[in-house]
Amino acid sequence: MTRGFESFIDRAPWPERVALRALLAVERRPRGARLLARAPLLSQALGATLALGRYDEPRLAACLGWDAAKVVARGRALRRAEGRP
Repeated sequence: MTRGFESFIDRAPWPERVALRALLAVERRPRGARLLARAPLLSQALGATLALGRYDEPRLAACLGWDAAKVVARGRALRRAEGRP
């Protein structure tokens, strides 16, 4: 996991942090993913959380179509156009 993603998890309260780390470790393994597939909502949430970690890596995020600098520029332009600070 990247440093930013680790920081994201580290900010959770300790019981949730421990559970999240354990569940993410299980979700990363094929056998664990099959087991968690029995709880589709949990599996989906963990998959989305793992995907969030991938977007933290700029080169990989760019391959996925995410460019943080463009998003920030678009947001700033919209705020200026709407007269917001």
